[in-house]
Amino acid sequence: MTRIVLALGQPLASALAAELALEGASEIALVEPGHLSATVAAGRDPDESAAAALAGAAALVVHASPETLTAPAVAYADRHGIRMVPLGADAAAGRLAAAFGLAVPLAPTLPLRDLARAVLSARTAAVPAPGPAAPRTIAVWGPHGAPGRTTVAISVATELARGGRHVALVDADSHAPAIALSLGLPDEGPGFAVACRQAERGALDEAELQRISLPLGGVDVDVLVGINRPARWPELSAARVTRALAECAGWATHTVVDTAASLEQDEEIVSDILSGPRRNAATLAAVASADRVVAVLSADPVGVARFLRAYPDLRAAAGRTPVTVVVNRLRAGTVGLDARGQIRRTLERYADIRDVWFLPEDRRGTDAAMLAARPVAEVAPRSALVAAVRRVVGAELVPPAPGDILPSTRRARRRESRRTPAPRAASADV
Repeated sequence: MTRIVLALGQPLASALAAELALEGASEIALVEPGHLSATVAAGRDPDESAAAALAGAAALVVHASPETLTAPAVAYADRHGIRMVPLGADAAAGRLAAAFGLAVPLAPTLPLRDLARAVLSARTAAVPAPGPAAPRTIAVWGPHGAPGRTTVAISVATELARGGRHVALVDADSHAPAIALSLGLPDEGPGFAVACRQAERGALDEAELQRISLPLGGVDVDVLVGINRPARWPELSAARVTRALAECAGWATHTVVDTAASLEQDEEIVSDILSGPRRNAATLAAVASADRVVAVLSADPVGVARFLRAYPDLRAAAGRTPVTVVVNRLRAGTVGLDARGQIRRTLERYADIRDVWFLPEDRRGTDAAMLAARPVAEVAPRSALVAAVRRVVGAELVPPAPGDILPSTRRARRRESRRTPAPRAASADV
């Protein structure tokens, strides 16, 4: 039964395997890192050889790079009780490993004997029982037809920032970016496109992210605005987006990514260069890199139909990443009586979706937010939409921060104070 799996490139993999054997490790297997990453990221079990190698493994040694150390790979290791041992020699590798809660990467430049002993030590170290971890990267997706992706992304980011969390809000929409316009931020600055270019060069770190981002103000949210012209979409390639989001995961407590609607992958028919840029690469890379996907649909017949047609593509792109389905702009006028029940039954019947969250239509709050170019929670803190988003975040993404008062609790305290007013306040009124 395999105990140590090396998902490393050659010649390091063979050399380290030989040294591990000299140190007494008799059960060692080599797995091609590219093949393992591709199969795990696609949401399928590895093929027979990889599955046999991972069966009963105690440790999985990988390079701490965005190509191999991914959220699906870490989730796979957690589910099967495999301890991941990252290798890396630079600061980016350390930040990536820390983002997934892993130990400090071992330097691959160590003498082979020292590296082998460090791997064996990491394999035998006690592994704490995994607990429910809050997602660090959250992709907000929705089908065509403007179901409210940007509004939901901004609201989720604002809510996550409560309690002192640092949140990065990223506009990765390569078709119609809208975060800068919605928040009154200049879209001529560096933004996410520069973050992608810097990540490709290996020059994206916390200082650089702080420099190119724009603070939202009022909450600890830093915004990486999107491209200011759709023609710039080739700047958001899959490799660049993946690397940039990995850096954001180490920089902020949570990263909320606003994506485009299109998930089509068969674009080779319009390109003679198979390795050339793909129009929807940014969305596909963001969904694949996310720890949680928030799927938004509009509460009307057209919105539900568009969502059901695109949902299989989303599941294929997300793999095993959890998807939280949010029905936005709920109202009875477009669906009829029992709007919640009708939408629930439709989603369950045609897509087997049983867990659904609803956000009410709040035209007054969203209009005020658009007019002021601010989040809804700032201009209309008592909005029913804000309360609904708070419930989704508290139940699906993170538990309430210490000191947070849920809307229902706040209303209950108001009612109690009205029933039993303080004597001092009563005398003052007289």
